[in-house]
Formats: sequence, C-alpha cells, structure tokens
Amino acid sequence: MKKSGLLNPQLCAAVARLGHTQTFVVADAGLPIPHEVPVIDLAVVLGTPRFQEVFDAILDEVVVDGATIAHEALGHEPESWVRERIEEVHTVSHEDLKKALPNVSFVVRTGETTPYSNVIVRCGVPF
Repeated sequence: MKKSGLLNPQLCAAVARLGHTQTFVVADAGLPIPHEVPVIDLAVVLGTPRFQEVFDAILDEVVVDGATIAHEALGHEPESWVRERIEEVHTVSHEDLKKALPNVSFVVRTGETTPYSNVIVRCGVPF
C-alpha cells in the first residue's frame, strides 16, 4: 500500500499517464461529462469529497502550466480556489468549457455542489 499521496488506483494511473500539454478536469458533482471521456468518480454523497481537497491532492503530484475556468465562476469561490493554486488561469464561458471536455484525458468528479466548480488543468513538465 502507498503511504502517501493519491491512493485511488484509477486516479494514480491516470495522473501517471499525463504528458506535457495534456489536460484533465476536476469537476463538481453536476458537470455533464461526455460518454467517451474517462471519468474517475470520487463522489460519495453531495458535498463529499470537496473540490479543494481533490484539487490539492492532485496538484501535489502534477506539474501544471495553466488552467481554464468558466467566466461564470469569476467573483465566486471556485475562482479563488483555482487562482490561489495556479498562476496562469484563463476563462471561457461555461458552455465553451463543456464543449472542450471531449478533448481532455479524463475527468475527476467530486461531490462538490458549489456552482461552476470545474477546472481544466493543462500539464507542464518538471524540467
């Protein structure tokens, strides 16, 4: 058994496969995810686990170049959750964020119920 870091086997494997410029999503409980996109569903009940807990755990193991959030998140908690952790943050409409989902490597679904708690994360390299 691992003694630290990510423990979910699906999430560990998905993160290990990520390469430079590839993207993934950390999502709230309500984001509609296209059928063809792999989903790592961590939601237990509404509100658990929280977006920030999952986001922090993943960011501890991934090199990040930037992120994209919805315009609709601006001025609300999801914006601060992302901007406190990632320097380069772009915004698009929530509709455009959803349209980008077929191009991501995977989606991590949380139990978060705060509206617009979704982020597309773009991977960097450690060198």
